[in-house]
Amino acid sequence: MNLNSIWEANLRIIEAQYPGLAAQLLQAPGDYPGEGDILIEPASSGDPTLIVQGIHIHSPRDPVREGRRLAENPEGDGPLIVLGFGLGYAAEAAAQAKPDRPIIVVERHPFILKKALENRDLTTFLTKYKVLFVLGGNGEALNAALRLLKDDGGKIALIRNRALVGLDAEWYAGAEQRIKTWSSREDVNTATLRRFGKRWVRNLALNREAIRDLPGVSHLAGCLAPLSAPVLLAAAGPSLDRIAPLLPELAERALIVAVDTSQRFLLAHGVAPDFTVVVDPQYWNARHLDRAPAPKTCLIAESAVYPSVLRWNHRNTDGSVPFARAFLCASLFPLGRFIEDRLDPKGSLGAGGSVATTAWDFARTLGGGGIWIAGLDLSFPNLKTHFRGALFETRSLAESLRFKPAETWSVHALRDGHPFRAPSARGGEVLTDKRLSLYSSWFENQFRRYPAVKNHSLSPDGLAIPGFPVSPVEELLALPPRRAEINQLLDDVFARIDGDFNSPTEREARSARYKTAYTGLLRGLEGLKKLASESADLASGPAENHERLLKRLGDVNRLILESEVKDVAGFLFPPLAELETTLRTPESDPYGRYLELSAKLYRSLAETTQYHLDILTR
Repeated sequence: MNLNSIWEANLRIIEAQYPGLAAQLLQAPGDYPGEGDILIEPASSGDPTLIVQGIHIHSPRDPVREGRRLAENPEGDGPLIVLGFGLGYAAEAAAQAKPDRPIIVVERHPFILKKALENRDLTTFLTKYKVLFVLGGNGEALNAALRLLKDDGGKIALIRNRALVGLDAEWYAGAEQRIKTWSSREDVNTATLRRFGKRWVRNLALNREAIRDLPGVSHLAGCLAPLSAPVLLAAAGPSLDRIAPLLPELAERALIVAVDTSQRFLLAHGVAPDFTVVVDPQYWNARHLDRAPAPKTCLIAESAVYPSVLRWNHRNTDGSVPFARAFLCASLFPLGRFIEDRLDPKGSLGAGGSVATTAWDFARTLGGGGIWIAGLDLSFPNLKTHFRGALFETRSLAESLRFKPAETWSVHALRDGHPFRAPSARGGEVLTDKRLSLYSSWFENQFRRYPAVKNHSLSPDGLAIPGFPVSPVEELLALPPRRAEINQLLDDVFARIDGDFNSPTEREARSARYKTAYTGLLRGLEGLKKLASESADLASGPAENHERLLKRLGDVNRLILESEVKDVAGFLFPPLAELETTLRTPESDPYGRYLELSAKLYRSLAETTQYHLDILTR
């Protein structure tokens, strides 16, 4: 096949399967200065090899063999990402080794992919395997491609073409940082569940009646639209100090949404938030609200928060009420969702791992005239971690000792999150870390998902986030005062919700639904525990006819999958890989290993089910 035929055959497939990619390739300019800097020469093996700016991108002797070597041991066992496609030898070899593995090709320059399609027959690679191409750009296409991998198991595998990556080191470093940020999410989620899963279940069990008694945030959706008033979201970063003297004036012009960590700060500067968002289930997070009563503020919470938070209508020792009223967002956890789905769906809010992400999504749902955000630094400007006077700072000062001063806590906060330098919103660089970059990625995706929402950053020293421009606070101050209108609108909205949600008829109907849901939950868990215990005994018991035993276990699996409480019971289930590492049956006996693993699975299910029953029946 001559080169023209190769190009035409590859292009036909590209046009049929990747129409947007075809347009990029046909319009691809030579980004390097001069076409003479890109050469195709035959290797000693006779296969074409690529030379860019005098650098061999592939082996000058045998690029096919080199590609196979690179594909042998990529870093990770899940979906594959190839940084620097070149002529595609490594990507093709990796696809042949694992045909079902999704592959994302990340190539800085479209014309390099075009060279590959002009010189190598890649029709099989393009048609037989699951391949996505990301060419150039600022990272949005890579984020979109990564989102498509959310249902694929395993840790993302990575192959780098060192020569191409070296020629565009800064661009590929940015791409790799996005990949690392994305990959770390599952590790973070698994570690968080292992550490806090039982706490979430205990909180939900204690808060279950709040699901019955409190309305959902869905009742507030779009309520600010008639005024089109702006929203000021107060996160808890160091830059919150910048607007402290201006808060009373800002509150005259915008509806105020606080996170739990910033409520005390706002109150100390003479401003009661209209809404405070609390979603973290930990005890120390609830302490942010200590001695910070806000009887004019509405609480927005998730039903797994620490139970003291939802005692919103209990009076403090000084007679004050912590909050004026409370609303719940949809639960993030199976136990909460089980009750909500049968009782009163609350309305979902985004969860990006930080209360600030949920607070932003709540502000978005209100339907106001733009969101101004203060304290969303997602970094450590001037090596500061939070605003002055935050609970973390107060606690570290109170616990300071001669050989463990408060500065020790600050050093740990700066060091333990794997810090690195990244672009700042005002230009230059700022110190951030792995955890904060995860939140940054979430915000970037949401800003792109909701382009109609105008977001303004009041944190010029924070991390640069695409779609989040820095705006001077003077622009917000220049808007007309709207406080009287905002207060009247909220009074009207709350009165309407109280009339609908808390009418005697609705309260009685909701109580009946709650009783049915709770009874069904306990009955389902009891049945599942019995089924799992009996199945564990069956799988670990005396040997019997293989075919009969496999059929019985298959019937058990079907019943478990049909159980309406399977997600509740399975929430605390240990990872399968963890159970597999404890197997004693040798791999030479696959049937015996299957039975041993089945027994462990059923036993674990029985234990997690019993834990839920113990907590729910206290």
